[in-house]
Amino acid sequence: MIRSRRGGRRHNEDTAELNITAFMNLMVILVPFLLITAVFSRLAILELNLPGSSSEPVEPQDQVFQLEVIVRSDKIEVGDRNQGLLGVYPNTDGGYDYEAVASKLQELKKRYPKKTDASILLEQEIAYDTLVQIMDTVRVAEIVDEDLESVAREDLFPDISIGDAPVVGGGA
Repeated sequence: MIRSRRGGRRHNEDTAELNITAFMNLMVILVPFLLITAVFSRLAILELNLPGSSSEPVEPQDQVFQLEVIVRSDKIEVGDRNQGLLGVYPNTDGGYDYEAVASKLQELKKRYPKKTDASILLEQEIAYDTLVQIMDTVRVAEIVDEDLESVAREDLFPDISIGDAPVVGGGA
């Protein structure tokens, strides 16, 4: 006995359910991972203070000492923006003469004890490692005490601004 139905197809009264278990497992793993990596991706930033612009003219008696350390491919120049060069330190066989620059900066710090800012100006092709070494030289002096066999650190000019060195001998 064959029974036939009239009235069309039989309707499935069960609704389909989405299986989101795999997706939830992925989220349980992914969200904490992203939160943890976001905390560790912070960068250490050295705050640089750039000189502000002023519309007021500077009178000659108000000019203060403005330390500039200019790093060129063959030498390091230490000077005052207002007075000019105070010292030129050519490269030695081993590279830049950081010790001579450090002794000059210590002398300037004794002359201007309240001065904390300096500008480091670099030529275009100066290596990043050179920038880091000159920043360390300008910021901190290491004083060796041979009697105690110890090294003391002293702040020199910790507030550093970085810029491009002026072009020497501009060709036409």
